[in-house]
Amino acid sequence: MNKNISIWAYMPVTFITALFCCLLWGSASPAIKIAYKLFNIAADDTASRIMLAGARFMIAGAMTVILGSVIARLLLLPKRGSVKYIAILSLLQTVGQYFFFFMSLAYISGVRGSIINASGNFLAILAAVYVFRLEKLTMRKFTGCLIGFAGIVMILGGPSALTGSSISIQGEGAMIAATLFYAFSACCIKIFSSHENPVILSGYQFALGGLILYIIGWVMGGELVFYSASCIYNLIYMGFISAGAYTLWGILLKHNPVSRVSVFGFINPVMGVVLSAVFLGENKEAFSLTGLLSLVMVALGIIIVNTNAKAIKN
Repeated sequence: MNKNISIWAYMPVTFITALFCCLLWGSASPAIKIAYKLFNIAADDTASRIMLAGARFMIAGAMTVILGSVIARLLLLPKRGSVKYIAILSLLQTVGQYFFFFMSLAYISGVRGSIINASGNFLAILAAVYVFRLEKLTMRKFTGCLIGFAGIVMILGGPSALTGSSISIQGEGAMIAATLFYAFSACCIKIFSSHENPVILSGYQFALGGLILYIIGWVMGGELVFYSASCIYNLIYMGFISAGAYTLWGILLKHNPVSRVSVFGFINPVMGVVLSAVFLGENKEAFSLTGLLSLVMVALGIIIVNTNAKAIKN
């Protein structure tokens, strides 16, 4: 074994770690929908949903900073000049994205949410090309986005007959809004990471964004009632989803070419659909012909836009 190569750069370790991260991210939709039941939060109780999101990300922020500090063997503190970056990211990635994400999952299935949420991968590319001018739109990226968006359109138009629901602003519309916030935040992270440690950016923006969401929910009259110990376990797990996945994913990106890691992003919607079927009983929608085809197209689109043969081999 070459001592100059980090263990995180070996493909088996990279794959297993990326798979674990995608397992965590994929479990977000089921975990949130289960939380609504545990905390008895009704679909129209927006204030309590915002409070729940805020509590989750305050915990996630604390976990991220602690995990990052343990790995770095020093307390991670932001530079004075990084406060503005943390503030911008907290408004985009946590407050904006998850305000709509938590709203959406009160009205749509975990399967639909997981597939539609994957459109953020393609919107981030378009934002990087046309808004932030960070890269150029190649034929490979265009093809991947086209296939991915076709999968999104398919899931939007197909499963309503199976689930008895129709497209709504609060459901599908809110999830699309969440992906737009994700797309802009992803580009900002790419820019801000040249000025500050991405783990520091993630940890502190989670905490700040979570605090803002919690205060907004509280002012609106929301409440979180812990009816059982399961509420505590669920909340801690939801915090760990973001803290664990972002920390490990950041380590992989540090020791590997970006394309080599990003290509595994196709596993996210797959995990989301499978776990929604397992824990939410959404088998009929998850394994319908429309559901499977849309999932395959979205996953294929993510693979295409992130595949760089040269980077993967190195």
